[in-house]
Amino acid sequence: MSAELLQSPLHDRHAALGAKFAAFGGWDMPLEYAGGGVLKEHAAVRESAGVFDVSHLGKARVRGAGAAAFVNSCLTNDLGRIAPGQAQYTLCCDENGGVVDDLIAYLHGDDHVFLIPNAANTAEVVRRLTAAAPAGVTVTDEHRRHAVLAVQGPRSAEILAGLGLPVDHDYMSFATVTADGGELVVCRTGYTGEHGYELVVAWDAAPAVWDSLIAAGARPCGLGARDTLRTEMGYPLHGQELTLDISPVQARSGWAVGWGKPEFWGRSALQAEKTAGPRRVLRGLELTGRGIPRGHMRVYAGDRLVGETTSGTFSPTKKIGIALALIDTEPALADGDLVEIDIRGRRIEARLVKPPFVTPSVR
Repeated sequence: MSAELLQSPLHDRHAALGAKFAAFGGWDMPLEYAGGGVLKEHAAVRESAGVFDVSHLGKARVRGAGAAAFVNSCLTNDLGRIAPGQAQYTLCCDENGGVVDDLIAYLHGDDHVFLIPNAANTAEVVRRLTAAAPAGVTVTDEHRRHAVLAVQGPRSAEILAGLGLPVDHDYMSFATVTADGGELVVCRTGYTGEHGYELVVAWDAAPAVWDSLIAAGARPCGLGARDTLRTEMGYPLHGQELTLDISPVQARSGWAVGWGKPEFWGRSALQAEKTAGPRRVLRGLELTGRGIPRGHMRVYAGDRLVGETTSGTFSPTKKIGIALALIDTEPALADGDLVEIDIRGRRIEARLVKPPFVTPSVR
């Protein structure tokens, strides 16, 4: 099976560091590394700095006269809210309001938008945009032309500055520089809740950049720590908190929808759901007792089934089990109310809370 999976340009580097690999979105990616594992990698990001190879993420470029306006007519968020040199979290929805993917849009100018979708959904996002593109606008799948490295943690700026990379731009903005003879984009984004950056580099230049980051003190981190970090922040993962059956309204991602825009895919369905009120919404759960919740576990209020977990893990920061769950809006349950999660046949008490579970430090 592993022979059929795609590999990042850093695969040999990961293997040399004793990485344990796992299939993710069609790619063979490091889950954790020898010499510490998820808990130490998680702590490194919260306390110092870690670096993730997230080259499995998709890359697509939309160019041509009116490219930004075209993208804005398709994706949910409003590109008119940002200026060139800024990035924006947005969603690609279908006509029913289901989420095809969530992605980051880098606005270079009126005629140029660079997109970073999720690995497994890149081809579908590109297909939909290509099918809708007007004459003169091109959509190019550049999935394997670029690598993406995420440097996250309180020391991330110090480490990048020490390598001569720009670090003073605002959150959700990017700077483009030349490094190792090629273009390198440094964006103030991340998926951990910490101050951090994502570097978009040429595929062949990635090993040299990775080596420099490790030498400067960033700890290699795998997708296991990435998941515990993002869950502590309540960040959605496509396929779990966002799917074709889970809308932005249900996932509490309505802040990433330009409700005043006249046009975007799924607008009518989402407007109708927002007006009527969703039948379920994403909530946070903190276990009051021992146990580690996972996805697709039933949640009860008394004897009544009121929802299902979408993600769950042990929080290395809080030292308790935490979960995200889709909870019915009727009967109304308030933050602080107690429910129970069925964890492998045992009902474990949990408290409803509003994510994030830890204090964010992204800015």
